[in-house]
Amino acid sequence: MTTEGEGTLAGMQPKRVPLYRDATVVKWVTQVIALLLVLGALFFLVEEAGANLKAKSIPNDFDFLGINPGFNISEGIDKDPNTGGRALWVGMVNTLRLAMSGIVFATLLGLAIGIARLSDNWIVNRLASIYIETIRNIPILVQIFIIAVLLGSAGRLVGDTGPINGWFMVSSKGLAVPRIFPSDGFYQWLVVLAIGTLLARAVRKRRVTHQDLTGAISYPNLWFGAVLLLVAVVGWFVHPVFGFLNNLFNEIGDAWGSIPQSGAKLVLAAGAVTASLLWIRRFLNSKRSPAGLAKLTDDDMFRMIFAVIGGLLVAFVVTIGWPGLSSWIINSGQDFWHFLGDKFGDGRTGNPVDAMRPTIVGEGTLLNYGSQGLVMSPGFAAMFIGLTLYTASFVAEIVRGGILAVPKGQSEAAAAIGLNRAQALRHVILPQAVRVSLPPLGNQYLNITKNTSLGIAIGFADVVNVGGTVLNQSGKALPVIAIWMLFFLCCSLTISVVVNWFNVRTRIVER
Repeated sequence: MTTEGEGTLAGMQPKRVPLYRDATVVKWVTQVIALLLVLGALFFLVEEAGANLKAKSIPNDFDFLGINPGFNISEGIDKDPNTGGRALWVGMVNTLRLAMSGIVFATLLGLAIGIARLSDNWIVNRLASIYIETIRNIPILVQIFIIAVLLGSAGRLVGDTGPINGWFMVSSKGLAVPRIFPSDGFYQWLVVLAIGTLLARAVRKRRVTHQDLTGAISYPNLWFGAVLLLVAVVGWFVHPVFGFLNNLFNEIGDAWGSIPQSGAKLVLAAGAVTASLLWIRRFLNSKRSPAGLAKLTDDDMFRMIFAVIGGLLVAFVVTIGWPGLSSWIINSGQDFWHFLGDKFGDGRTGNPVDAMRPTIVGEGTLLNYGSQGLVMSPGFAAMFIGLTLYTASFVAEIVRGGILAVPKGQSEAAAAIGLNRAQALRHVILPQAVRVSLPPLGNQYLNITKNTSLGIAIGFADVVNVGGTVLNQSGKALPVIAIWMLFFLCCSLTISVVVNWFNVRTRIVER
C-alpha cells in the first residue's frame, strides 16, 4: 500500500537539501566566520599591544609627522624639511627616482647583453657571458661599495674636470651630464601632440584599410610617424595658442572647490553602489549564452550578494565612517585643476623642451656643480650604477631564456619570407619572447626597488636612511617601520599591477 504522491512525478523530484547541510552555504558561512574571527583576533592583538606599549611608556603615535625633525637631508626635493612627514616624503621620492631609473636602464642594458650572448660573433658572445657570470656572482653590496670608493677617489672638482669637460664630468662630488627638461611651453605642446596622435591614428587607419582592399603596400606605420612628426614640428611654433586653457582650468578648479561636502559624499556613495551593480551586470553577461542566461549556482548568487554588500559598505565608509575623505577629494581636486591652470598660464610661450649642459660654479677650491645640468651625487651615482649593472645581468639571462623559448621554426619561417636576422628578432622573436620574460622581469623590478634600501650603507638619503634618522630623533620605531612597510607594499603592488597588465596584453589569444 502506497501513500499519496508516491510513484508520481512530483513524488520522484529530489528534495532540496536543508541549509545547514548545503555545501555551498556551509562553505560561505565558514569563510565569513573565519574572516570575522581573524579580524577579531587582530583587533584584540592590536589593543593588547597598544595597552602594553602604553604601560611601558613606549610611544606609538604618528605625531612626529607634523613636528620639525631637526635635521637636514643631503639631497632631494627639500633639503631642509620642516616636518617628519616631509622628510619621509623626500626619502620616498629619492627611492622612487632611483628605482625607476634603475628599472629603465637595467632593462635596456640587460636586453642588449641578453641578445649579445646569443650572437654568432665569438668575441661578443664571450664578453656578454663574462659580464653575466662575473657581475651576478658578486654581492650587490660589494659592488656598491667598490663603485662608491672609485667615485670618492675620482679627484676633487676643478675647472676642467673630465673626461669630457662640460658634457660628462666625474669627480668626488658626483657625476654631471647634460639635462633635457620640459620648459615653459611643454604642456601646451602636449595638447598639440595629443591632437596630432588622433590625426595620425586616423591616417594610419585609412592606410591600413587601403592596404587591405587593394593589396598594395601603403606603409601605415610610416604614415603615422610622419604625420605625428609634422604636427609636432608645427606645434613647436604654434603651441602658445593653447594658453587660453589657463582660464578654463582655473574656472574648473573654482567650480570643483565650491562642491558641497554632502554632494561629494552622495556622489562617492552612488559611485560605489553603481560599481557593484555594474560588476553584477558584467558577471551576468559572462553567464549568458545564445540560448539565454545560464543557470546560476549558489556560488554565483553569493558572489553577487557580496558585491552588493561591498558596495554598500564602501558607501557607508565614504559617507559616515570616513567623513574627511570627501573634503580631501574636493581640496585635492581644486589644487590639481589650479596646478594645470598654472602650467598653461600667461607668459609660457617659450620652447616646449630645453637642454642645459652642466656647469661649475664657485671660486678657488670652493667649486661645485651648478644647477643647469643633471647632477648625480656620489651616493645616488654609486647606487644607480651598482643596481643597474647587477640587475642587468639577471635581466640578460631572462631575455636569453625568453628568446630560446621561442620555437626554432619561427626563426626559420622568418628567414623563409626574406627577413634578415635583425628584422626577425624585432618582428618575430622578441614579441614572442616578451610573453615568457615578463613574469620573471617583474620579480627583478621588485628586487631592484627593495635593493634601494642598501643605500643606507653609503649614506644615500633613501626612505630607509631618512626613516632611520626620524626614528632616532623621535623614538617612534613602530610607526616608522609601519610607514616603511606600507611604502614598499605600495611599490610592490604597483609594479605587479603594471607587469600583469602587460602580461595580459601580450598573452596569446586562443579560440
